[in-house]
Amino acid sequence: MKRGFPIFLSIFVVAAGISARAETDTEVQARKAALDVAGAFANDGFKVRDGHWCGQVKPHDHALVAVNLYAGNQYWFSAGATAPAKKIAVSVYDETGKRVTTEGYDAGEKAAAGFAPANSGQYFVSVDLVEGQEGSFCLVYSYK
Repeated sequence: MKRGFPIFLSIFVVAAGISARAETDTEVQARKAALDVAGAFANDGFKVRDGHWCGQVKPHDHALVAVNLYAGNQYWFSAGATAPAKKIAVSVYDETGKRVTTEGYDAGEKAAAGFAPANSGQYFVSVDLVEGQEGSFCLVYSYK
């Protein structure tokens, strides 16, 4: 019995070491803003996908997220940012790096891009800081 305890303890320590980092208060605020935008699409039958991506959005830099999407579905990618970021944009690119045509929503620190892919595969969603200084952002997506 005593011999198994150190092994269990070492497994627990390793598992605790690889757990996800806690979100900052500004990332939580950015997630709330992103979910506010996504909520509008829920009225049209879109379901918010579990999970989200948070981080820092910087001037002249892209926050890029890879997603696997399926032909026949419709998607909305919603993002929110916090001050001092003033305006963000959301763009979608196919696996070759070509920007795809999307419907857009832009409300300063909140933005979204929606589209229905013709082909299933990997796509890239970019959150860009258009105006302001580095700030936290969060991205969520909805589908139907």
